[in-house]
Amino acid sequence: MTANRRFSSVTRIGPVQVGTSYGDRGRTQHTAACTAPRCGFSADYASRSAAELAASTHRCPVR
Repeated sequence: MTANRRFSSVTRIGPVQVGTSYGDRGRTQHTAACTAPRCGFSADYASRSAAELAASTHRCPVR
């Protein structure tokens, strides 16, 4: 099932967007998602710094 979340404080690091939302049970989650075509990278993190680190080190696969 896909989650429809409302994101706040969205920033962009290269092709990756990092946003903050409320996840399960009202806990704050930080998501990093790549917006490049055919990449598909997306991950949830407990801290904003971890999501920003993942965004800054992400490299899209060569196709």
